[in-house]
Amino acid sequence: MNRLLSFGLILLAAFGGSSACLGADQSGAGSAGLATRRQRGQILYVRNCFVCHQLNGQGIPGTFPPLAGSDFLANQWERSLRALCEGLTGEIQVNGQTFAGAMPPAMLDDQEVADVMTFVTHSWGNVPREVTAQEVSSVRRTTRFKTFGELQRANAYPPLPKAPKGFVLREVARLPIRGVRMASDGQGRVLYVLAEGGDVWRVEVASGRMRQILWGERYLEKRPGDLGGPLFVLGMALDSKGRLYIASNQQNESTLPVRNVVTIYRTTETAGGDPAGPKPWFETSYPGSPSYIHAVENIAFGPDGMLYVGNGARTDGGQSGRGGERYFAGAETPVTACLWRLDPNAGKPTLEVYARGIRNAYGFCWNDQGEMFATENGPDAHAPEELNLIEQGNHYGFPYQFANWTEKAYPHTPDAPAGLEFTLPIPNLGPDGGFKGEPIYSFDPHSCPGDIVSLGDGFPEDYRGSLVLTRFGNFIREPNPSVGFDLLQVRLSRDASGKYQAHVHTFMEQVGRPLALHQSGSGRLYICEYSRAIRQSESYSMPGRLLELSPQ
Repeated sequence: MNRLLSFGLILLAAFGGSSACLGADQSGAGSAGLATRRQRGQILYVRNCFVCHQLNGQGIPGTFPPLAGSDFLANQWERSLRALCEGLTGEIQVNGQTFAGAMPPAMLDDQEVADVMTFVTHSWGNVPREVTAQEVSSVRRTTRFKTFGELQRANAYPPLPKAPKGFVLREVARLPIRGVRMASDGQGRVLYVLAEGGDVWRVEVASGRMRQILWGERYLEKRPGDLGGPLFVLGMALDSKGRLYIASNQQNESTLPVRNVVTIYRTTETAGGDPAGPKPWFETSYPGSPSYIHAVENIAFGPDGMLYVGNGARTDGGQSGRGGERYFAGAETPVTACLWRLDPNAGKPTLEVYARGIRNAYGFCWNDQGEMFATENGPDAHAPEELNLIEQGNHYGFPYQFANWTEKAYPHTPDAPAGLEFTLPIPNLGPDGGFKGEPIYSFDPHSCPGDIVSLGDGFPEDYRGSLVLTRFGNFIREPNPSVGFDLLQVRLSRDASGKYQAHVHTFMEQVGRPLALHQSGSGRLYICEYSRAIRQSESYSMPGRLLELSPQ
């Protein structure tokens, strides 16, 4: 039996199984049929709703709205039904209070929705309604999921991945949004999750309760000439003063050629203990692109207290643009395909280029020796994805060389400037991650390595100090029909010349498009699934989960 349902039935038995136990209004019971429906609805409520809205319908102040005497139910009836059928996010007003939680769709068929809403409307001083399955079906047809069957198919989660030996994996929360980054104060109590549109959600790790704290549409700058919504909002970091930094990219045509405007916002206050009031802190721009533009994809604080910014390439492989008045005809610029460094103590920070030739460093981290490692996604040509040891002033090959290839990736690949030396990626000596008997520099083509962490002291000795990285999974079928959708563990050793080499093991498999990793609390690793897809054929699918991995 479903564990939550079992607990709910125990509660009902303890209170005598009567509607009165939940403060229900006994007037208007009418017929035995209605009484039966209300009783069914009560069981469904305990099974699906009481954790958030409580047994007395009072909700949780500031987080989950009350159902008792709800003016939202009375005045926005169809929207209330829609909330059960497709979920509800964003701010709502209930009984004069503002709520900004997240409600997923209720996995209830039309009759079950009708029964639970019949129970709710006959309880806690609400206006009684006898809701029918036909009414629910009619409303459901106006939602994203036209039938309950569609909802079931869209919301099917894969089984939890198998935890590595010696670890326990648990689901913290099912996300209402596609998460791209996580940040925290490192204490393991609260996580901040960034959504791709700039919204930020607060997640209580112990309970999984979520509450939106920042809205992208409110703080992201809207300038004359902006081309649609934000192109990317992919970077987030928290500093030692509790300030959130959020990086956005927006193409703008107010002056031609079109430019990509990079803005890093920093919160300026707190509200309820959480960062609030984000304002532009740093801004720069460079020529945009009608096709490829990786832009700023990651920001993180290094051991030196400086903010590092990964700004990707504006081309796939260094090709020139179409030219004309609208778009820049050149390829890369002095501030693309590189890592920047910014001083958070500066009111108007100066952009310093830290390292070059990096196509798009989606993830980077530092080990306990202060060494910096970055993942990098390769071009449409089937070059290996890379793991690089990043050192100041080095050049990592893009767009002249990929991995350890000596041949040009494309006919248009430019010649390298005379005397320019490249730092090769770390070779993968296997047994996993694309190793086929010979070292590969570094992982399977198109497996999309994402976030990366260096495991700290709270992890078992065999894992401590090793790197763990996500692989988002491929979109291009060739050369592998489905690759990635996993986490890899990388153990580093030195070769005879003193250079790093990687021993790569699969850490977890069949993870739903894993994108973000974050350590918070001793021995706790958090994994943000962007979606539920565990193979290439499923593409994106619905938002995924937030998972916690910890030693057994």
